[in-house]
Amino acid sequence: MVDTAKLVREFGTPLYLYDLRRVRESVASLRSALPTGTHIYYSLKANPHPDIAAAARAEGCDAGVTSPGEVADAAAAGFPLDECLYTGPGKSEEAVDRSVREGVRTFSVESETDFRRRARAAERTRQRLRCLIRVNGTEAAGGVGLRMSGGPSQFGVDFARVAGLAKSVQDHPGTTLRGLHFFPLTNAKDEESLLEEFTRTLRAAAALRAQGVPIDQLDIGGGFAAPFAVPGDPPVYRSLADRLTAALDEHMAGWRDGAPRISVESGRYLAASCGTLVLGVLDVKKSHGRTYAVLDGGVNCLGGMSATGRLLPLSAVPLEATERAEDKNEPVHLAGPLCTPVDVLGRGTRLPLPRVGDLVQIPNVGAYGMTASLLAFLSHPSAAEVVVDGGRLVSATRLQRERRPIGPPPSGAAPGPDQGRPAGPNPGRR
Repeated sequence: MVDTAKLVREFGTPLYLYDLRRVRESVASLRSALPTGTHIYYSLKANPHPDIAAAARAEGCDAGVTSPGEVADAAAAGFPLDECLYTGPGKSEEAVDRSVREGVRTFSVESETDFRRRARAAERTRQRLRCLIRVNGTEAAGGVGLRMSGGPSQFGVDFARVAGLAKSVQDHPGTTLRGLHFFPLTNAKDEESLLEEFTRTLRAAAALRAQGVPIDQLDIGGGFAAPFAVPGDPPVYRSLADRLTAALDEHMAGWRDGAPRISVESGRYLAASCGTLVLGVLDVKKSHGRTYAVLDGGVNCLGGMSATGRLLPLSAVPLEATERAEDKNEPVHLAGPLCTPVDVLGRGTRLPLPRVGDLVQIPNVGAYGMTASLLAFLSHPSAAEVVVDGGRLVSATRLQRERRPIGPPPSGAAPGPDQGRPAGPNPGRR
């Protein structure tokens, strides 16, 4: 058992607590929900912590990365970089060259310009680069998750342009067309929606295959859901494996023999349940008939990435308060310490009235938690990140933010305090 109170005494709050057992359980659950032999990429954007990523790697996942920083985190977690998939709609030549030098060989191509950058990188580095063309399909189911294709989008190549781009990739001596990459949505609302989206993807891939586009690997994306900052378990996809197997048999001949290899991507489903944010109660106050619990962490620790479309109201459970059965549950607004009215983590959350010094635990925040928050806003320290494996402490770290000079001082200016001295640890590194 994890002794949360003991960890808080040692490392303080705010504190992200990650349990690697839950990562292993989630990988096993997702693998059982997929057709036999499906390859899984762990998306580091959900949580790049090297210990969490390493747990996914140990269960047979490869890494999905989107930046040189995530390439470094993947390397720290022990992933073979030549099996990573580098994705994203905007990849600079500097970022690609650096990643190739580190060992990355497979890139998702999102446009003609993006391909030309891959081609130049292949020439400069004298490495043969593998490409998956990301497809922006023509079909889109409505009302499921956060859509990323099926209409005007910065993501992917429009369906009608894919065959032409595929020929360019094949004709270039430094690139190999490995196949196609789809990622039409994230966080699908239910199994039926997820299967419908995968079936649309397979129909589109089959149509491109009929046009002569070779497919040695077909990445059908993700969309696997998980609760965020509320109690609950990830969904169990009871019939997805059988029904997706049937759809593959219908649309993608040869997949059972690995031609093509079928891949999926997941970060949310694999990491969400491993993380709990533990916050301390700094103050409890009444204002115009409402009760506020002021916590020592807010949107600087959680919920700052508003672009996800998630709603801020969260459900939190104070550890000590749950033992006071005589207290009547009442609506409590959970506010953070930042001097902005948007720093509210929960509105009207019903729980036993907290007291100063109590702890509040917010579950299911292992994905899109701290690193998707407003880490630099108002310059509060980052939350501690403590990793356990069952009851065993694995690591305790804190992301540090620092400012560094990036060029020579202006003419006539005195050198800054850091100029002329060796650089310290990379900013943001654990």
